[in-house]
Amino acid sequence: MERLLTIAGSDSSGGAGIQADLKTFSAHEVFGMSVITAVTAQNTQGVFAVQDIDPGIIKKQIEAIYDDILVSAVKIGMVSQVETIKTIADTLKHYNEQNIVLDPVMISKSGYDLLQPDAKEALIEHLIPLARVITPNIPEAEVITGRSIKTVVEMKEAAKMIFEMGPSYVLVKGGHLEEEDSTDLLYDGTDFYFYTSKRVPTKNTHGTGCTLSSAIAANLGKGQEIRDAIKNAKDYIQMAIEHSFSIGKGVGPVHHFHNWYKA
Repeated sequence: MERLLTIAGSDSSGGAGIQADLKTFSAHEVFGMSVITAVTAQNTQGVFAVQDIDPGIIKKQIEAIYDDILVSAVKIGMVSQVETIKTIADTLKHYNEQNIVLDPVMISKSGYDLLQPDAKEALIEHLIPLARVITPNIPEAEVITGRSIKTVVEMKEAAKMIFEMGPSYVLVKGGHLEEEDSTDLLYDGTDFYFYTSKRVPTKNTHGTGCTLSSAIAANLGKGQEIRDAIKNAKDYIQMAIEHSFSIGKGVGPVHHFHNWYKA
């Protein structure tokens, strides 16, 4: 069985972060492991507090995994501090990890800043070059590039800029564009590949970014080629959104186990 590692923050309501990643791994029939970078107090209505984990403990968590278990792929999510970013990058380089999916979590759906202002440059310098694929949504791509993105053409330009920062592939997610369909684009340094899906009329989209990036990582860990890994992950998240459900008073989660519940 493939062994997947998520390095991310914890979501106390279970819809995003570490919890969503582990659910996604299980849904893809891989064994999930975790390194927790922060503990958040959040629910369907928003993020209310964040407690970052000491970088030394983050390093020890990563070492405990790699010194004992062969890792098939890694997903990196919420990393809010400069020292956290440097620690993760240095430790993964030490173990020569190549199969990294970076989801540059910066702002929660409720508007809470999950990446400290001084950490943006550290993310660009230390983590983005390590990524096999980086998966920013439009607001995140705007922060990384410093440019406004309102069209697919501007998405392509942003993808080119981010590619120059060192990842092997850039997947810019277009869900924030005001178009009838949602289009994501993958750039490999030469060509663009487009993934278009129908918008689902639901407010329950908590954890979509975490879930998609974890699904991509699981597929890569299982040996799928990058374009297939993304297509299959897109199919999975589409169904998870279509079967999303309401809990609490705000934005509910996607359904990570929709296939099993249907069966």
